[in-house]
Amino acid sequence: MTFSIPPQVAPILLLSASNLFMTVAWYGHLRFTDRPLPLVILVSWMIALLEYCFAVPANRIGYRAYSAAELKTIQEVITLVVFVGFSAIYLKEPITLNQLVGFAFIGLGAFFIFRAPL
Repeated sequence: MTFSIPPQVAPILLLSASNLFMTVAWYGHLRFTDRPLPLVILVSWMIALLEYCFAVPANRIGYRAYSAAELKTIQEVITLVVFVGFSAIYLKEPITLNQLVGFAFIGLGAFFIFRAPL
């Protein structure tokens, strides 16, 4: 049995996984400030390698269904969603109204990327 994910959906799933790994690589170490910086860099780099294993196929597959600008927009929106969840759950940082307004403006920009030409 062959299971195939449509090229419109696959990049969203792969970019979601990619962004989770990258967020952990970039920000996960903030709870471990007692660790030496070279160790943190090495571990983060190894996690980031996993991120690339998801991001590269996401863009390769996604380019069949989306333009490069649309793929980048999808990636940025996913990045914000993952980051908000990560910072609230893992880092225990509150989400502020200023952040929500800023993210809403980015969402508005994403709307215009996917909208038909003006």
